[in-house]
Amino acid sequence: MGKYASGKRSLAISDRSGMAFPYTEMVREWNGSLVHTSEYEAKQPQLEPKPVGSDPQALFNPRPQPASKTSLILLDNNPFTTVISGGTTYVNVFSEDHQRAAGDVVRFRGAPQVTSAGPGGSDPADLRNLQSFATIPTFDNVSDLNSANGFTIALGQIDSAGNITGATTTDSLTNPINYFYITSTSNATSGDVEGGGDNCSAGPVTLEVVNA
Repeated sequence: MGKYASGKRSLAISDRSGMAFPYTEMVREWNGSLVHTSEYEAKQPQLEPKPVGSDPQALFNPRPQPASKTSLILLDNNPFTTVISGGTTYVNVFSEDHQRAAGDVVRFRGAPQVTSAGPGGSDPADLRNLQSFATIPTFDNVSDLNSANGFTIALGQIDSAGNITGATTTDSLTNPINYFYITSTSNATSGDVEGGGDNCSAGPVTLEVVNA
């Protein structure tokens, strides 16, 4: 079988430019074209992109915050304000960024009470345990805030003319909804009276043990 000449004195015509170059300086591109080394272009990487998987999003051991409407939320001092509108008594409730929805049922409780004798016996950790909640004191003749059945709430703050403000927001992060109100079965005497005292809370009708 015959051999090919080395071509050290030969010229070759580039498939790209049509110019003559020393044969020994020619190289072949990925598409089969024979070109001079000065004209060589590597294959564009985007012609054969490598597959990229999606970024992981789920956490292995998440600890999400419980929804506010199912938690016992501590209220500020004297969070209740009576309102008389059209012969009906309403109570505005201040609960910062409460994240509740209209129609939620909320039960109010007074300050937590503890006793010196817990149910666990001699264990020091059981010497003081939550036993019950104090009664929310009557103010402006409103005495039904301790109802065990709770109240169906409406969002916002109602005034004596029946106007409601602060029921919606376009940005819950920078401008959260801080008020909701309930309809009382009591008849307030004056209206626009704050009450409730310290350490009242708003939460579900039935409390559930978390991580028991």
